[in-house]
Amino acid sequence: MQDNLPKNSELLSKISAFLEYLEVEKGSSSLTIRNYRHYLTRFLLWLEKQGIKPTLQSIKPEVIHNYRLYLSRLVDRDGRTLSRKTQGYHSIALRSFLKWCLKNDLEVMAPEKIELPKIAERQVKFLTGKEVDRLLNAPSLSTIVGKRDKAILEVLFSTGLRVSELVSLNRDNVDIKRREFGVVGKGGRARVVFLSSRAASYLEEYLKARDDNFKPLFIRHSRNLAPNLKDNQMRLTARSVQRILKKYSRKVKLPFDATPHVLRHSFATDLLMAGADIRSVQEMLGHKNIQTTQIYTHVTHRHLKEIYDTYHGRSS
Repeated sequence: MQDNLPKNSELLSKISAFLEYLEVEKGSSSLTIRNYRHYLTRFLLWLEKQGIKPTLQSIKPEVIHNYRLYLSRLVDRDGRTLSRKTQGYHSIALRSFLKWCLKNDLEVMAPEKIELPKIAERQVKFLTGKEVDRLLNAPSLSTIVGKRDKAILEVLFSTGLRVSELVSLNRDNVDIKRREFGVVGKGGRARVVFLSSRAASYLEEYLKARDDNFKPLFIRHSRNLAPNLKDNQMRLTARSVQRILKKYSRKVKLPFDATPHVLRHSFATDLLMAGADIRSVQEMLGHKNIQTTQIYTHVTHRHLKEIYDTYHGRSS
């Protein structure tokens, strides 16, 4: 996409500087930077197609209005339009860029003039206790792959890790005896993660079954792998973990395909239903804002209603 960008434009140079700021000063993840580059590049290409000079002054309310109209009507190769959420990400990227411009004393439109689209309240999918048990017990322990998959499922549910955090782990990161380790999550925020004794046991069993010296905690196991592969070539990818969960979800016939994030949701809701306070759950999930964690409170509300119906609703 970048090959078609107007060369040496003022806007392109400022966007490049903004992305460097995200990387160096803000410590944003490579995924965040990649997404922002994609969203802002799409805006630049749209300006060029409209014959609008790519300058900071070209970012005006009427231009933004027309661009958002374009996004709402954009259709991909499969005939699908962009979701409201994805459209919102484009607006967020532009607002963040304009805020950076103001911070650097550049004359630009007020970021607040870019309104964010209203998005339906996020629906949180999570597994019940019985469904979690079925999923965790799905892998066969008779093979190294089964032992690995079992360890992955147990660690995900035990810790609430993001899949990116899971696949980036190395063997020496995890203290199995102490059943805890540190991770650096979104925005460079570090936190301590705890393993259940059950997860630690299955992780130890998997590692003992390995006869390699690769550093990654979870690796590929296949007879068709080329020799002399390096650590990161052996490291399991996020996509591979997603496929693993999909495979076992269908094996045990769950009502929907579980994802790493579904297990993260299940971890959080399990804690809240057991009585954990929301601030502690926020810390364990690595959320920057408590508002992000509050999406799980619907679970505790429902749990309270069940308690009410059981112990007080009998009188009605």
